[in-house]
Amino acid sequence: QHLILPANDQSPAPGRRSLNSSGSFRVLVGVTGSVAALKLPALVDQLLQLPGVDVRVVTTEHAKHFYNHAEVAVKIYSDKDEWELWKQRTDPVLHIELRRWADLLVIAPLDANTLGKISNGICDNLLTCVVRAWDTSRPLLFCPAMNTAMWLHPITAQQISRLKEFGYMEVPCISKKLVCGDEGKGAMAEVSTILSVVEQHLHKSKEKPEES
Repeated sequence: QHLILPANDQSPAPGRRSLNSSGSFRVLVGVTGSVAALKLPALVDQLLQLPGVDVRVVTTEHAKHFYNHAEVAVKIYSDKDEWELWKQRTDPVLHIELRRWADLLVIAPLDANTLGKISNGICDNLLTCVVRAWDTSRPLLFCPAMNTAMWLHPITAQQISRLKEFGYMEVPCISKKLVCGDEGKGAMAEVSTILSVVEQHLHKSKEKPEES
């Protein structure tokens, strides 16, 4: 059985961001093909230290090149799970089940390729399908990471702006010496920064009363 999600899980009413019936705050981490994906194990470990937080990961195929699967302490879903799960019309669809399950989606890192895809509504893998079906009343955080030359290309600002128009929230990239040796903007935000933003939404979810 590939799907490790509650069978009776119900999607909250639009606008609801309070804790679900299990009492947990469910964070879905999307990871794409940037070298910053090597920080995935650290990000997951620190998210799991937040009280009441449950974590799952959706990976693109190229992202797998940068992190050690064995170092990630939670279930990782990839494209093959989507297709192995669905066999007939009555079977659950993984990207829909994941968007129902999650209270918050954080894409860290968001590479230039996936940025271009989701800003244009393309959904050709498990992660982009989750994003395309995402309930925009729930928080979606994105953490860009790319080479400085890619970051400075005019289309990048347009695509970032488009995501913000959708209601998604940017955790801005930072300037540092990149793995390629270049110095400049384009590195993913520090894990501690991403964690802080997630924690803010966790606190908001606890403060908001449950809707009837």
